[in-house]
Amino acid sequence: MPGLYQIKPIASKAELTDFIRVPHSLYADDPNWIPPLDFERREALSPKHPFNLHAEWQGFVAYENGKPVGRITAQIDQLHLERNDAQTGFFGMIEGADDPALFAALTDAAETWLRERGMKRILGPFNLNVNQEVGLLVNGFDTPPYFLMGHARPYYHTHLEACGYLGCQDMLAYLTPSDYEKPKLFHRQLKRTLREITVRPLDRKRKDQELEAIRDIFNDAWSENWNFVPFTREEFAAVGSELMLLVPEDFVIIAEHQGEPVAFIVLVPNLNEAIRDLGGKLLPFGWLKLLWRVKVKLPKTARVPLMGVKKRYHNTPLGPGIAMAVISAVQESALKRGLGMVETSWILEDNAGMRSIMELIGGTVSKRYRMYEKALV
Repeated sequence: MPGLYQIKPIASKAELTDFIRVPHSLYADDPNWIPPLDFERREALSPKHPFNLHAEWQGFVAYENGKPVGRITAQIDQLHLERNDAQTGFFGMIEGADDPALFAALTDAAETWLRERGMKRILGPFNLNVNQEVGLLVNGFDTPPYFLMGHARPYYHTHLEACGYLGCQDMLAYLTPSDYEKPKLFHRQLKRTLREITVRPLDRKRKDQELEAIRDIFNDAWSENWNFVPFTREEFAAVGSELMLLVPEDFVIIAEHQGEPVAFIVLVPNLNEAIRDLGGKLLPFGWLKLLWRVKVKLPKTARVPLMGVKKRYHNTPLGPGIAMAVISAVQESALKRGLGMVETSWILEDNAGMRSIMELIGGTVSKRYRMYEKALV
């Protein structure tokens, strides 16, 4: 069955272009798919991206009669091997037409590449690692994804499971109206917490120090999370540079306890609102539209992609209050700028503490993403 398609590893600019453009034909009739910007995809897949300092990857394109109809990546992340499992590789960016034989051919290519490099297990989808876009959408196809969250066709998970992949972890996206009413419990805990901590926005004049403080909190807070891989200094500097372009100062909130940064939250305008009609292109006039929509007419929705409270406050009376404090501060910023809905994503299904906070402030699950694994024997 895999022989029905020609599977080619990316080895040229033309094949990279085919890889990037595969989803455009697959989702041509799906009003909820939003074409990512081509230049952003090229940057993410560039050999110069700091991900490549600790990982290697290979993209594959599936062709049928010369036409690109599917794609997948295989990758090995040394930081993951050191911290989690020395024999697990990743797959990601899987897209394909509705044919089980196509998915068999794509996954076979990724599995073979990993097996040749000594991997005994494959896990994904990671696009390209756990600190980027992760998970396969399995519920919530009827609404567009928020910025840097994935979309999929409903048959993807069916075909993947037919190839022997088993779900191993679910992640959730929560939608919350920015004008949610704080429950009395929230008010009481927040009042107590604010006697002990200081909450403030990002200080752009100290950008490098602020970004390093946020990276330190994130790497500490998430260090025991599922398949955690730390942000490197180079990766977070790249993320920070993008954030500085997109995010107002008061969309990045830092909490300090006794003068030490101990928690943060980042709210990012939902860029997908601004790019959905650009077809992935910024030329000739797309960049003008994007600049206007991001800098002048701010999107009406936003996403919380990053949040963390230092680990030593977990399971303490102060911990939930610190989380509530940064959430409350960023809510004020969202209201001030007229935002409507805010997505918080992703949250592990078994993260009871964070889920209870989201549900306490009126959040509801809007999408479900699933990670899959398979033994390479």
